[in-house]
Amino acid sequence: MHAERLDFMGAHGQKLAARLDSPETTVKAYALFAHCFTCGKDVFAASRISQALTDHGIAVLRFDFTGLGASEGEFANTNFSSNIADLLAAVDYLRQTREAPRILIGHSLGGAATLAVAGEVPEAQAVVTIAAPSDPAHVTHLFGDQVEAITAQGEAMVQLAGRPFRIKRQFLEDVAEHGLRAKIASLRKALVVMHAPGDSTVGISNAVDIFSAAKHPKSFISLDTADHLLSKREDAVYVANLIAAWSSRYLV
Repeated sequence: MHAERLDFMGAHGQKLAARLDSPETTVKAYALFAHCFTCGKDVFAASRISQALTDHGIAVLRFDFTGLGASEGEFANTNFSSNIADLLAAVDYLRQTREAPRILIGHSLGGAATLAVAGEVPEAQAVVTIAAPSDPAHVTHLFGDQVEAITAQGEAMVQLAGRPFRIKRQFLEDVAEHGLRAKIASLRKALVVMHAPGDSTVGISNAVDIFSAAKHPKSFISLDTADHLLSKREDAVYVANLIAAWSSRYLV
């Protein structure tokens, strides 16, 4: 595998840090990976899946959303709309420098963002969601009783995965405005929904909602005992191998 550190300009002018993992042999297709909420491009699931996909001839671009990891910007000023804009900027970067992505992969809230943008990427033929919420507003349950404070005071500090993040009212208002069902129904691309039945962060009912809204061709793959973050190496590799096998049918 060949790894390359890159950066490109996000939709709002901030420099976004990225990594492109490529196979040593000919690239069969490019994929774009959207990481989970408050994670980053180097989170275990993203790195393992990307590395394993290169074994199947698929190059993967992953990047830090604005305000996260090594990317510029302030996280508190971001929202679901800015995530969508960052994803489209990443698509344009690949389109201009290599080849537009034919596979779009999104993990958790990154999966919801991927569903939101997929219809605007004509070159994409296959869409993958991993442990994704069917409604981006689902993420607000992670804020617990701080939702009231955010609403009343305009912002509040929230502990997410053991780290403090400043969340503003505009984030709550933005996710509430984004419904995905119509976009999923009009996707017109092959879709595979991957979800673990015991996911305690994003319940399996979200996968049911996404799958029900989608038109064929669509597939559902149970991730059995995997946790939400795919923290076990064997689970991440399993997901990567399934993506490679499933997507090969649609990469024409």
